[in-house]
Amino acid sequence: MAQQNQRPIIIKRKKVIADGGHHGGAWKVAYADFVTAMMAFFMLMWLLNATTEKQRKGIADYFSPTIPIVRVSGGGSGAMSGDSVIAEQDLAYNGEVPDRARGATEAGDSANATFSEIEEMLTGRGGESRIADDLLAHIVTRVTDEGLIVELFSLPDAPLFRRGTTEPTDLLLALTEVVEEAFALVRNDIAVGSHVPSEPIVVAEPQVWPLSLDRAKRMQALLRREGIDEARFARVTGNADREPLTRDPLSVRNERIELILLRSDQGPAGR
Repeated sequence: MAQQNQRPIIIKRKKVIADGGHHGGAWKVAYADFVTAMMAFFMLMWLLNATTEKQRKGIADYFSPTIPIVRVSGGGSGAMSGDSVIAEQDLAYNGEVPDRARGATEAGDSANATFSEIEEMLTGRGGESRIADDLLAHIVTRVTDEGLIVELFSLPDAPLFRRGTTEPTDLLLALTEVVEEAFALVRNDIAVGSHVPSEPIVVAEPQVWPLSLDRAKRMQALLRREGIDEARFARVTGNADREPLTRDPLSVRNERIELILLRSDQGPAGR
């Protein structure tokens, strides 16, 4: 009787198929790598578009420093204490700057210091200034990779040139004396550029190009008359109305002279 009520034993057999079904997640890893690479690419494109040349150079210098952060020793106990005769070309050994690199750094620091002194002289920041306030209102300076830029610009009630001509006003003559006194402190080459406002109407033969070039040449002549050596002028250019500073291309503020004291390894000049 007990054997009749006993449940039958059922055995289930699972059929396993090799190389079937789930294939693993290798494709997910490859896709993630692809997405990461694309994000890095677009980030690089954005950085190239959103940064200036000077900022990009700073980033590049950060990833390729010429001076090691950690003091390193070449090891060894020989006559050269592990240093190589070509170590100066490979890295700044022992945490020290090679003589050539030190010379270049000191020259760059000296040039920046000189530019700063001239900037202070032209903008009245170096203590008591002999430049009148009405002249200071027409001077803007900035230091770039190219050198020290000194911008002389017109105001509505105080232009640099007679309207539509190359005849300088008394204001420009006074500014020329100030600039010559500052530029005479160094031997750096000079670049002269002229900008003019746009013409109010479209004409068959626009005069903005010849006018800007003639004004640049006139500025060069004024500086030469004040005592600047002709050999120091590296270039004289007319930029017409192609680089306006204001949204209104007709604004008189766009009428300006840019004098660039170009970077150079020469020392200060004797007066």
